[in-house]
Amino acid sequence: MTTQGLVLRIVPVGSYAGRARAVVERSALVNRRNWLLVASGVFEPLFYLFALGIGFGAIIGNQTAPDGHPISYAAYVAPGLLAASAMNGAVHDSTFNIFLKLKYARVYDAMLATPLGPMDVALGETSWALLRGGIYAAGFLAVMAALGLIASPWALLALPAALLVAFGFAAVGMGAATLMRSWQDFDLILLVQMPMFLFSTTFYPITVYPEAIRVLVQCLPLYHGIELMRQLTTGAVGWSALGHAAYFLAMIVAGGWFTTRRLGRLLLT
Repeated sequence: MTTQGLVLRIVPVGSYAGRARAVVERSALVNRRNWLLVASGVFEPLFYLFALGIGFGAIIGNQTAPDGHPISYAAYVAPGLLAASAMNGAVHDSTFNIFLKLKYARVYDAMLATPLGPMDVALGETSWALLRGGIYAAGFLAVMAALGLIASPWALLALPAALLVAFGFAAVGMGAATLMRSWQDFDLILLVQMPMFLFSTTFYPITVYPEAIRVLVQCLPLYHGIELMRQLTTGAVGWSALGHAAYFLAMIVAGGWFTTRRLGRLLLT
C-alpha cells in the first residue's frame, strides 16, 4: 500500500463528503422485498391502542389534556403510543441490524474501502432508521385520524415531530450498538426500552408520581417525545414544546458524534 493509500485509509476523504445517501439507498435496495416486515412494527402500538386506549378507556373515562380540557382516554394514550412507535422502529433498526452488519456481515469494512467514511456510514444508517421509525409513526397517525383522536390542526406537525423523535433514538441507538459485544448484550437495550415505554407517562399523567420520581421520569427521552406529541395532537401547544424538541436535537448531535468516533476506532484502527 502506498503512503497516499495509507493516509486515505486512516483519514478517509469521504468522512464529511456528504455521501450518506449511498448508505440509505443500499438499505432500501436490501429491504425492497421485505417492506411488509419493515412496516409490521406499526401493529404493536395499534394493539395497545385498541386494547387499552379504547377497551380499558371505556372503564376509566375521560382524562385531562395538557391545557386542562377533558379528552377521551384513547385520545390521551394515542400520542404516547405514537412517540413509542417512532422509538421502537428507530431503536430496532439502529441496534440489532447495525450490530449484525458490524460484527458478522462486515458490511462497514467493505463500505470504508470505498470513498465512504465513518460520518457517511453513521448518517446513512441513522437516516435509514429514521425512515423506518417514520413509517411506523405515519401508519399510526393515519389510524389516529381515522378514529377521530386528533383534535387540532397542530397535528400536521406530529409527523415531523415523530421523525425528530426517531432520529434522536436512532442516533443514540447506533452508538449503543457499537458498544455491544454479543447478542446477549441486547437484553440491556430491552431493559431500558420497556420500562421507559411503561413509565414515561404513556398511559397516565406524571402527576401520579412522587416529586422525586417525576424528576427522574422527566429525564427520560421518551417522556419528551410523548409530551411533544400530546401537545400537538390535542392543540395544547406551549413554549415547552421547544424544549422537548431541543432535547432530541441534543440526542442527534451527541449520538452522531459518538457513533462516528466509535466506527472510526473500530474500523480504521
